[in-house]
Amino acid sequence: MPLPIEKGKPPVTASPAYPGFGFEVLARDAESRARLGRIETPHGALMTPAFVFCATKAAVKAASPRDLHAVNADIILANTYHMMIQPGADTVARMGGLHRFTGWDGPMLTDSGGFQIFSLGMGGTSEEIKNSRHDKRTPLLTKLTEDGATFRSPRDGAYHTLTPEASIDIQRKLGADLIIVLDECTPFHVDRDYTARSLAMTHRWADRCLAEFERGQDGSQALYGVIQGGVYKDLRREGAEFVASRPFFGHAVGGCLGDHKDQLYDIVGYALTPRREERPVHLLGIGGIRDIWEGVALGIDTFDCVTPTRIARHGWALVRQAEAHRINLKNARFTEDREPLDPECACPTCSAFARGYIHHLLKAGEILGIQLLTVHNMAFMTRLMATIRSALLAGRFAQAKKDWFS
Repeated sequence: MPLPIEKGKPPVTASPAYPGFGFEVLARDAESRARLGRIETPHGALMTPAFVFCATKAAVKAASPRDLHAVNADIILANTYHMMIQPGADTVARMGGLHRFTGWDGPMLTDSGGFQIFSLGMGGTSEEIKNSRHDKRTPLLTKLTEDGATFRSPRDGAYHTLTPEASIDIQRKLGADLIIVLDECTPFHVDRDYTARSLAMTHRWADRCLAEFERGQDGSQALYGVIQGGVYKDLRREGAEFVASRPFFGHAVGGCLGDHKDQLYDIVGYALTPRREERPVHLLGIGGIRDIWEGVALGIDTFDCVTPTRIARHGWALVRQAEAHRINLKNARFTEDREPLDPECACPTCSAFARGYIHHLLKAGEILGIQLLTVHNMAFMTRLMATIRSALLAGRFAQAKKDWFS
């Protein structure tokens, strides 16, 4: 049943430049910038705030589309960089696009490929809040110019050049509903002067992405602009003003977001001043539990992050009543534990399997253990987002946030 619109406040809708798409605000929090909304796409609607699960290589690791539907997932993300490397955008197009290729019939998003090329290729630092990798690797980025980025494929060593036009063309062939402009994701350790030059180039690239997008626009996709600017308040504001001035469907906050949580929240706040109220806002690559509550309060509508499924592959389950909101099922204390994984959860895993069994599966190296944890962690995230949406509808977001962490 459709949620009612807040009295006295008409719905906010997207530009008619995007037929088949829309965004409306259904309710607002009185004490923050949090809002309840709905994004319409050709593959269905999703209520916001929402979490986007990462199907990096056109698959959510250890989960099928049936599993996603079972836990009420609304939207997934595929990675442009990885898809262009394997199997290639042309192959996906010949297979009918990502939706038919993957068997996922709901809304889908693809990123531009920029983060992987610049951050994973050239490297940030282990201190950066978005960098979960601490290993050293051979840089893949070989040349960065006004034209685009040249990099070596990690698969076969072949050289590729990703331009703004190529990024849009690849995403068009992949066929996701929501797509993102190519931007330079500046590393954490660069100075302000470099960040300013990078921001200016990112804006020129964004205009080229828009031009390419409009040349092939057929109503099946909607384009997000990316707000860059590193850790600098004035540059983030400049980035926000630029994106707001262009005919994008939505805004995405990307790039370096600092080295600690308070800085992260400050930078997100900078990136949302100003903003276009009629557009949805996506936070790229961030999805910690507290990050979601704080991000929603700042005005973020959608989040994506690999953490829920990644930690499942290492034996961790998301549980609200636990330190850091997670427990390690490999721990010996769960050997004979007959309790369900999470007493608060009714997902397929928690409804049928005990902690002791999952512990056994993990210790025995059985893939089923990872699958069960993945399903639960996805269910945890969809339940969290549903809790937030219900609180916004009821006008009790601040109290719900306090209760959740009590």
